[in-house]
Amino acid sequence: MNNENIVQGLLFEEDYLIRTLGNLANSPEIALTELVANAWDAGATTVDIFIPEEKGQNLIIEDNGVGLTTEEFYNRWMKLGYNRIKHQGKKVTFPKGIDLQRYAYGRNGVGRHGMLCFNEIYEVITNKEGKESHFVITTKSEKEPFIIKSENFKNSKTTGTKLVVQVQKNLPKAEQILEVISARFLHDPKFTVSINRQTIQLEEHNGLLFTEEANIDKIKLKIHLIDSKKSRKSTLYQGIAFWQGGRLVGEPSWIVGKNMVLDGRTKHAKRYSVVVETNDLAEYIREDWTGFKNQKELDKVFDKVDEIVQKMFSRIALENIEETTKQIKDEYREEYGSLSPLGKYEFNEVIEKLALNNPTARQEAINLAVETVISLEKTRSGSELLLKLSVLTDEDIDGLNQLLDKWSIKDALTVLDEIDNRISVIEAIRKLGNDKSVDELHVLHPLIASARWIFGPEFDSPEYSSNNQLHTTIEKVFGNKINKEVFKNYRKRPDIVVKGDSTFSITGTQKIDNESQLNTTDRILIIELKRGGFKLSRDERNQAVNYVEDFLGSGTIIGMPYINAFVVGETFSEKIQPIQSIKDEHGKENGKVQICLFSQIVDTAEARLFNLRKRLNERYDDIPGMELYHRQSKFAL
Repeated sequence: MNNENIVQGLLFEEDYLIRTLGNLANSPEIALTELVANAWDAGATTVDIFIPEEKGQNLIIEDNGVGLTTEEFYNRWMKLGYNRIKHQGKKVTFPKGIDLQRYAYGRNGVGRHGMLCFNEIYEVITNKEGKESHFVITTKSEKEPFIIKSENFKNSKTTGTKLVVQVQKNLPKAEQILEVISARFLHDPKFTVSINRQTIQLEEHNGLLFTEEANIDKIKLKIHLIDSKKSRKSTLYQGIAFWQGGRLVGEPSWIVGKNMVLDGRTKHAKRYSVVVETNDLAEYIREDWTGFKNQKELDKVFDKVDEIVQKMFSRIALENIEETTKQIKDEYREEYGSLSPLGKYEFNEVIEKLALNNPTARQEAINLAVETVISLEKTRSGSELLLKLSVLTDEDIDGLNQLLDKWSIKDALTVLDEIDNRISVIEAIRKLGNDKSVDELHVLHPLIASARWIFGPEFDSPEYSSNNQLHTTIEKVFGNKINKEVFKNYRKRPDIVVKGDSTFSITGTQKIDNESQLNTTDRILIIELKRGGFKLSRDERNQAVNYVEDFLGSGTIIGMPYINAFVVGETFSEKIQPIQSIKDEHGKENGKVQICLFSQIVDTAEARLFNLRKRLNERYDDIPGMELYHRQSKFAL
């Protein structure tokens, strides 16, 4: 486009560039870290920083790198979004006479704007190829984001770059910057940094315990585990630290990506740190090096780091197993001493497995596990069992002997638990069925619906469930959508529907049709539970008949299922027939509606359990109905 065709070009506020730089323009730590990284990229072997004590004085950064020619300054420093990789490659160019190799940190040239953190105007004095170029840079222009305010040139015999800025804002503290820089660059004998003439001791990763290498696609990692007790670093830097080309990415953390590798409160987290060294993650790092970009490709890297770190901690646990066991024994000396020889042996075995399989467990979890083991070992000592046996009658002892001849303890407990569960259900229904204060939706109906075996042995099957065909039919028959908020755990109990003074439970079984090979509904069970104290009449029975007929004629159920409907209340009118069949036009029975009382449910249930409840009535008489209900955890909402 010819310039004469331009009506109006872009205008820029004088703080436009500063506002786009984010942390770089507001954090002295980030700004100076980036400027040190720039010196690294320029092939410098020394970087000298002077930080003033007061605002209004000059902050100076000087390096002995390759410097820039005038043309290079124009094309690199003055170009927004300069692509270093494209124009200069990944490797650093050094001054003549220096034979080194290193990878560059920079990619888009943002770091060079770090001086704007301290003032909107600064100087660049750069030397290369026998010429010194002196530029004054400022953002105070409406036509450009930043400009060269002035420039001059003279001959020079050195190389390198010097940056000068009069600090007007964000005055850094020399001690703080010294600590930050020392923690963000890996020690290299050919790269030294000083602040106010004090040389910074860059990170050396002292206290190294283990190193393991890993390859993920084209990404190579070298993972180190470091013991802070042997390192000069404080726990301020504990966590997993990623180092790209010798520079720290973001802040160390025990959370990498979506993986929580270690709970930061554990003793391992406070003592150890992990260093992940690589030269292959540059493209995944944010421009200001505050962390990684959110990219799926990194998931494999983080997963591999997690896996290797866990292996390293397991290795530590194996090497320190005697120390760990001794520490736990000392803490539980009295309890440990009371165990039998066999108990002590098994205690030691469990502690060893705990230390090896859960090397990063929190101390509270370890204590809980240890206390549980001690309790179990005490029980296994036989004292409690002997006490129980000592008070058994001759009849009970003979019965126990016969039981152990035919059953294993596990088998007997399984059967007894199921019997106890079913008797508890019966007792809960008996005690709560006539209580008008009981919430039938959240208490009674879950009890009755879950005990389908009461209505017939054919319903005592895990196959009964809710399905899409029934959902669609329910919505059509009742004329409104199911209220999913009725039950807090709707996903677990989608089959319960509230309508007027009734609560419905609707479930069914399915089978594969032999001809079509498609899934069809085989049988449907409908339990309509009326509110407490309700007297059932012909209207309730007829309404239930209508529901069954509506289900059969809904056009939303494939197949011809048989429907059993039970209407449950406290009493019923003597003028109605309690059972009514539903037949089609050919006289074939497709369903049945039955009036049912709470007392009838209890009597039926007792009979199906061979009247065991009556024989064991003392076991349940003093237990309140709601306590029996809460025993059935699967009903709890």
